[in-house]
Amino acid sequence: MNFFYSKDNLVALHFKYDQARRKFVEWTQNEISVVPDFHKRILFSDEAHFWLNCYVNKQNFRIWSEANPQVYVETPLHPEKLTVWCALWAGGIIGPYFFKNGEGHNVTVNGDRYRAMVANFFIRELNNHDVQKL
Repeated sequence: MNFFYSKDNLVALHFKYDQARRKFVEWTQNEISVVPDFHKRILFSDEAHFWLNCYVNKQNFRIWSEANPQVYVETPLHPEKLTVWCALWAGGIIGPYFFKNGEGHNVTVNGDRYRAMVANFFIRELNNHDVQKL
């Protein structure tokens, strides 16, 4: 078993979603056996939060080390952050998309903002690519 050091303790690397990942891999392998360029039809997307005061979000960032690095970071109660979305596929990268309000201030993502990004940015970007088989 592999381990990594978190801020306060040693954490074993294990994946809660092993079964779902295995099912996805098996499904993908089956699809590739039928459609050889199937891997070119998959698009992955995600968003991440970046704090603007050097705070490190442990959900987005891991410290890998053989020794405990003793990392300690002080953070304000409500640090300013930026939420960024991006998509990756065989045809390239779509994005990044920075979530901002009408005045241009950084905002976090919510359902309405995500739907607006899909409708006003993502779909428009997809139309600039050959995505008939995506």
